[in-house]
Amino acid sequence: MYNKYERARLVGARALQLSYGASPLVKVDKNKDTYISIALRELEKGVLPITVKRE
Repeated sequence: MYNKYERARLVGARALQLSYGASPLVKVDKNKDTYISIALRELEKGVLPITVKRE
């Protein structure tokens, strides 16, 4: 589980990657999806290619 700060950082980083042209890993509806909503769905489905390193 991620805390709210890790979750915000992951979604923000993935949304930035998507805005720079990264391929989405979930189905996208071009008319109503934003980079943030796509990143949130990727996180919820567990396909987000980013991890959190904790000590």
